[in-house]
Amino acid sequence: MSQKTMRDAINEALHQAMEQDESVFVIGEDVAGCQGSAGEVGSVGGVFGVTTGIYNRWPDRCIDTPISESAIVGAAAGAALVGMRPVAEIMFADFIGVCMDQIVNQMAKFRYMFGGKSRCPAVIRFSAGGGFSAAGQHSQAMYQVMTSFPGIKVVVPSNAYDAKGLLLSAIADDDPVLFFEPKVLYQEACEVPDEMYTIPFGEAAFVREGDDVTVVAFGQMVPKAAAAIDELAAEGISCDLIDPRTTSPLDENAILESVEATGRLVVVDEAPPRCGLTADIAGLAADRAFSSLKGPIKQVCAPHSPTPFSPELEAAYLPDIPKIKAAIKATMA
Repeated sequence: MSQKTMRDAINEALHQAMEQDESVFVIGEDVAGCQGSAGEVGSVGGVFGVTTGIYNRWPDRCIDTPISESAIVGAAAGAALVGMRPVAEIMFADFIGVCMDQIVNQMAKFRYMFGGKSRCPAVIRFSAGGGFSAAGQHSQAMYQVMTSFPGIKVVVPSNAYDAKGLLLSAIADDDPVLFFEPKVLYQEACEVPDEMYTIPFGEAAFVREGDDVTVVAFGQMVPKAAAAIDELAAEGISCDLIDPRTTSPLDENAILESVEATGRLVVVDEAPPRCGLTADIAGLAADRAFSSLKGPIKQVCAPHSPTPFSPELEAAYLPDIPKIKAAIKATMA
C-alpha cells in the first residue's frame, strides 16, 4: 500500500467508480475547473482540488454548474431516480441550507413515499468543519444537523483509508448518502490500497483500545482524541477510542458495549452542543447503559456560538487535546 492524502484517496475512489460504472457522474460548482477562464479545463477540480483530472477522462460525465446548490442537488436527485449514480459536490457544508428541501423533503422521502418501489442512489459531498479560519459561513460541520433526518445516510471519515472505502460504499448504495469531508484533514495521509474496497456503513472503528474510559469522536476530532489518549497512556490511563464513521446508521452496539466495559464515556465533536451528536450519544448511554456508569458523561464540543474568523479565537473555540484530556480525567474523578 502507498501513502495517500484524504484528498487523493477520494479522488482515486471517484476515478475508480467512474471507470467501473458508466452511470456514475460528477456534478457541482467548478468540479471541472477553469471553465470559462484562461486556465486549462480540468486542471483544478473543485475549490480543494478533489475532482482534479476527472474532466480530462470523462468530459461528458463531469458537469460544471452555476452557483446554485438547489439546482445541483435537484439535478442529482432526478438523475438518480432514472438510474444514474450522481456524485454531487457542494463546496461547503454551510450551504446545505440552500438545498435543504431537495435533500430533506425529496431525496430522503422518495423510497418511503413510493412504497419502496423507487431508489435514489445519489451521493452529495461536502467539505465540512472548522480549522481553516474560514469564518462563520464556511466552517460548520453540519453532519450533526443532517443526522436527525430519517431517509438519508450520513458519513464522516476521519482518515484517507476510511474516506476511500466509505465513498465507494456510498456510490454503490441505493439510498441517498451525505458525505462530509473534514477539510482540515484533506492533506493528512495514511496507507491506502490502490485497488477498490468498501467499508460497510454502521460499523464503527476502534482506533484505540483501553479499559478506563470510552471516548467517541467524529471527523477531525478523531486524531485529536487519539493524541490525547496516547498522552494519557503515559499516566496509566487507557481508553477505547471509537470512530463511528457513519452517524446514520450509527453503530450503537459498539458504543454501548464499550461503555458497559469501561463504565465511563466522553464524547468529542467540533459542532456546538445543543441537539448535537455529543448530546445524542450521551443520552443513548444514559438510557441504555446507566447501570454500568461509574462517573459522569462528559461532552467536549464547541460553544453554542458561530465559528469565529480569528485564528486565535477559532483555536480557542474548537475542542483540542488539553480539553479532551481534562474531560477524560474529570469522568474518572
